[in-house]
Amino acid sequence: MKASVKKGDEVVVIAGSAKGARGKVLAVFPRKERVIVEGVNVRKHHERKSQKNPEGSIAEREHSIHISNVMSAGRFDAKKSAKKA
Repeated sequence: MKASVKKGDEVVVIAGSAKGARGKVLAVFPRKERVIVEGVNVRKHHERKSQKNPEGSIAEREHSIHISNVMSAGRFDAKKSAKKA
């Protein structure tokens, strides 16, 4: 399947718990049909102790969402304005 968005595009989430959220695409995984969007689907990740991080920590990271749940922001705005007119 050809991806409708690419890295760096601004997208709007159109389905799921983050519906309506806007963000920049950080990565696209075309084989898995998933994208990582900035600030969407953020989960906590526990990091183990290391020399770099002697205390260990809980970091928040964005996880992927399915590509069908996002739409480019320009296309979304055009559809929205067409419905109003």
